Amino acid sequence: MLSTVLAVTSLAIWIYMIVGRGRFWLARERDDAEHPGDPARWPAVCAVVPARNEADVIARSIEALLAQDYPGSFRVVLVDDNSDDGTAALAGAAAERLGAQDRLDILIGAPLARGWTGKLWALEQGVARALELDPKPELLLFTDADIAHTPDNLRRLVARAEAEALSLVSLMARLRCDSFAEKMLIPAFVFFFDMLFPFGQVNDPGHKIAAAAGGCMLLRREALMRAGGVEAIRSAIIDDCAMGAMMKTQGPIWLGLTNRAESIRSYGGFREIGKMVARSAYAQLRYSPWLLAGALIGMIVTYLFPPYFALFSRGLALWSGLLAWLLMALSFQPMLRFYRRSPLWGLAMPAIGALYSVYTFQSAVDVWTGRGGLWKGRAQAQIQNTSARA
Repeated sequence: MLSTVLAVTSLAIWIYMIVGRGRFWLARERDDAEHPGDPARWPAVCAVVPARNEADVIARSIEALLAQDYPGSFRVVLVDDNSDDGTAALAGAAAERLGAQDRLDILIGAPLARGWTGKLWALEQGVARALELDPKPELLLFTDADIAHTPDNLRRLVARAEAEALSLVSLMARLRCDSFAEKMLIPAFVFFFDMLFPFGQVNDPGHKIAAAAGGCMLLRREALMRAGGVEAIRSAIIDDCAMGAMMKTQGPIWLGLTNRAESIRSYGGFREIGKMVARSAYAQLRYSPWLLAGALIGMIVTYLFPPYFALFSRGLALWSGLLAWLLMALSFQPMLRFYRRSPLWGLAMPAIGALYSVYTFQSAVDVWTGRGGLWKGRAQAQIQNTSARA
């Protein structure tokens, strides 16, 4: 009897996921659906790129930015966040190769200020520099140092922002998916992000859910300033979603998938991807042991119970487990098609869910042992907790 109840519960969860979660799994929000048309006037834009020890990717990233075919005024501010690998010099050399030194400002960042996470402190300094430019930018492009943009990406972003009067346009950059671990876990990473923050609901001005993808965010400068600027979220670990929530208070926002912004950083194997997930998972649970316990139980019921009952039960429990597993696999198909991966990966969702459960628990362990939110040598979760107690 208990097994039947648990199996039916798993099935009910997946039915809800299919029909009651904004149909996130269809992955319909994409920037290639239609072109909104060019605006009557192209506003001035400044890209702000925070970079800390990015020698392996910075040249390609800067070259892609400086090669944008944007018709209006466009400059790039690179904030070198105390790198020791020659990041700034490599960025400067990339600009020289393109003959675009006059459009790249390289700012050596100040030491990390108390109460700030590293990326947001770099963005704060970059915005301050952007406001000194002439003409003063109306739009700010926050983009990571490991993102390469196609030449038309900025033009498309601005066209959408102007046509729909958006305070923020954000693209979920296409992540690398080459190694076996990346093929198994990266499409699921985006799938789970869309599940947590259904893009269709994010894009609905009447819905409270808000999010953004930090690799590519175009913001209206005046809206950012009205919201309190970068300082308003200075200690956020999940800084992109915090930025999305803040900007949605100033006007409509848009978030979607894209092939026009691509991550050029290798995520490596299972261990490296686990570290990426663990960096922010416990922060998403607000550092609560109770929410952690609830999340882990929920993931077990959602991802592990269906194959268990499908393989080891009979009757209603068996059929409920099979159907839940089938719905799980089917819901993953649109994202797998977007990443050009085999549809058979859908059947591996229980194993993928189990790995993400382990990474979620590891995230909590990292915080408990003083290594939470570790990025580029900084345990940033502790910065947030200290700031919250102050």
